[in-house]
Amino acid sequence: MTGLGAVFRPQLAPERLRAVARVADEVGLEELWLWEDCFREGGISTAAAALAWTERVRVGVGLLPVPLRNVAVTAMEAATLHRMFPGRAVLGVGHGVQDWMGQVGARAESPLTLLREHLVALRALLGGERVTTKGRYVRLDDVALDWPPEQAVEVLAGATGPRSLRLAGEAADGTVLTASTPPDGVRRARRLIDEGWAAAGRSEAHRVVVYLLTATGPGADERLRDELVAEGVGDVPDLGVAGDAEAVAGAVRRLAEAGADTVILQPTGDEPDPEGFVRFAAEQVRTLVVA
Repeated sequence: MTGLGAVFRPQLAPERLRAVARVADEVGLEELWLWEDCFREGGISTAAAALAWTERVRVGVGLLPVPLRNVAVTAMEAATLHRMFPGRAVLGVGHGVQDWMGQVGARAESPLTLLREHLVALRALLGGERVTTKGRYVRLDDVALDWPPEQAVEVLAGATGPRSLRLAGEAADGTVLTASTPPDGVRRARRLIDEGWAAAGRSEAHRVVVYLLTATGPGADERLRDELVAEGVGDVPDLGVAGDAEAVAGAVRRLAEAGADTVILQPTGDEPDPEGFVRFAAEQVRTLVVA
């Protein structure tokens, strides 16, 4: 069954998160996703708050930019969330937007190498291993977590290009695809992920999470079109969806048929009713997706 969730976009002020998270919990939304976009809201701090304010909804962060984070700190924070809120935190890591990384003096010469080293070390640390490694970017000397997660946890990787997608299949437990990925793009991504997965001799399931830019209610078509144009993808066919629950559920099913395991509805940046959007996802779209 296809998983379904929604995004709390960081264009909203941080103080709005509590109300949206509580609505997500009350209406039975499966997953509420947050972003760590420069220079808006911190991913770990917002995730911790959302988890503390709720009882059942899973809270995802997509993504934590690895150039900004020592892998030991990533592991410590991730493990803390998993210990305090077992089974409810979902964390993804990725390259980060390279222009933003350059702004803060953290741009890596080889983002792919950095992501590979970070993923390998992070999964080992969260698995309770003691790690010593001397990579190009990740260097650890006899490091182990005092409080690793009590059960296996997934580490997702954000990826867009072919090499990053193969790396995600090889070294991560799942992949996060942006809202600029139409169904055909999901099929291509899934093939590349599976190539990396097979080459690494992996056997466990690999979850693919896809954002779907979604607009509903008054002015939905215009809001969707404006955002696609602003992102430079206005001419890409089958990208995003505007309309009622039937239309959105149809778009979710198309992504699922292309290889998505979980679809996260991403409201436009000017969504006028974030709480209502969450209700719409959980109460109207979810029913049609599982029908």
